[in-house]
Amino acid sequence: MININGTIFKDSEAHLSVQNRGLAYGDAVFETIKVNNKPLFWEAHYFRLMASMRILRMQIPMNFTPEFLENQIMDLLASMPEQAVSYRVKITVYRTSGGYYTPNSNNVEFNITAVALDSDLYIYKTNDFEIELFKDYLIAPNLLSTLKTNNKVVNVLGSIFAKENNYQNCLLLNTNKNIVEALNGNVFLVKDKVIKTPPVSDGALKGIIRGQLIDIIKKSNNFELDVSSISPFELQKVDEIFITNVIQGIVAVTKFRKKFYANEISKMLLKSLNLRLRIV
Repeated sequence: MININGTIFKDSEAHLSVQNRGLAYGDAVFETIKVNNKPLFWEAHYFRLMASMRILRMQIPMNFTPEFLENQIMDLLASMPEQAVSYRVKITVYRTSGGYYTPNSNNVEFNITAVALDSDLYIYKTNDFEIELFKDYLIAPNLLSTLKTNNKVVNVLGSIFAKENNYQNCLLLNTNKNIVEALNGNVFLVKDKVIKTPPVSDGALKGIIRGQLIDIIKKSNNFELDVSSISPFELQKVDEIFITNVIQGIVAVTKFRKKFYANEISKMLLKSLNLRLRIV
């Protein structure tokens, strides 16, 4: 099932114009949201979506309130043929069709899709998880790189590289050759009691779980937070590396080249994150 501008269709009956600007020019932004009985961390998702639309000079409709969009999500989930404990929901907002690079209008349309998930909590996975640097293409350390737009070709090519070489993920570099993020999430490094993550100014996505973990770490008496640029050479010196995103929560890296990593801190933080799921 898919919600297109407030009308719910079966997948086989849904149609988008071939002139859709998200398809034609990547002129779209999206949010991926974990939804249990309600969208988790919804306020953070909503304000990030609104900020992204403003940066891309999209006209935000008067009815695009948090309540309206949440109701659109829940209406879609209520229509699903089989109910699940949790869903991966994606909201995509794109400028209305028309024009070439210069749009005819800044008005927007939207669609919402959903895929069932197996668990309402974040599950710690013990699988081997090896990473490598993806160096073929670099991320520009500017504001557009921090947005979730339809321009994700570097992530796609990096994912193909990872698959072809049997890596579970890759880390992206910016034009200053600093580590920005993973292919599908933010990255954190742990050395002793210091937990480090790249700043948004390096081109990193302003991730929802990144924000939650920064808040958890700041409120903890056990760790020190360091938000600063990360050199690839640091990867060999740290105790742990983990990747965060809103669907998986925290994924611990087990290996980078000849270096193997522990996972005690990532396990501890995942428990704290799951506690937040119960109160949001």
